Amino acid sequence: MVSEVKTVSGHGIPLVGNDIDTDRIIPARFLRCVTFDGLGEHAFADDRKAKKGNHPFDQPQYQGAKILVVNRNFGCGSSREHAPQAISKWGIQALVGESFAEIFFGNCVAIGIPCLTAEPAVVKQLQEILTTNPQTEMTVNLETMQLQCGDFSAPVAMGGGARNMFISGTWDACGQLVSHAEQVRMTAAKLPYINWS
Repeated sequence: MVSEVKTVSGHGIPLVGNDIDTDRIIPARFLRCVTFDGLGEHAFADDRKAKKGNHPFDQPQYQGAKILVVNRNFGCGSSREHAPQAISKWGIQALVGESFAEIFFGNCVAIGIPCLTAEPAVVKQLQEILTTNPQTEMTVNLETMQLQCGDFSAPVAMGGGARNMFISGTWDACGQLVSHAEQVRMTAAKLPYINWS
């Protein structure tokens, strides 16, 4: 299936701090959009403004990064699905962190972004490597549950259900419907309430 997510590779971006909530990821004033297009440019808008160009999402060395490395309880706060959408639209394809808020994690799974956990010491080392050498290539492997960052490697974790959904591609509900369109039509044809008159 096209929707399988088994590995994500690319440069990483360190974002240091615990309890970064969804209001910080995408401030409420940007939630009036009809689609999620354009949300990426507003990811961490207030934090970026406060840091005057020194936020990792503004620094040139992290542009094009695909793996976001965060600390504890990332994505806490409100349940807005706009938060993972904003991160995704910025270009992030996977997250590695100490822990993730449950609803944020679920919203990430729904759009195909794996959130993998690692020990605090591992996360700290990753953030230090990426701060020292932003061009270090990273890979997270959902089949082996290992990450590689330059010469550094470490185990990562994810619940078995979510992991299996990524590896098999079943995280993609719309993709499943499209790939089983004929079965959907056959089932719909048998339902007496579909052809109301």
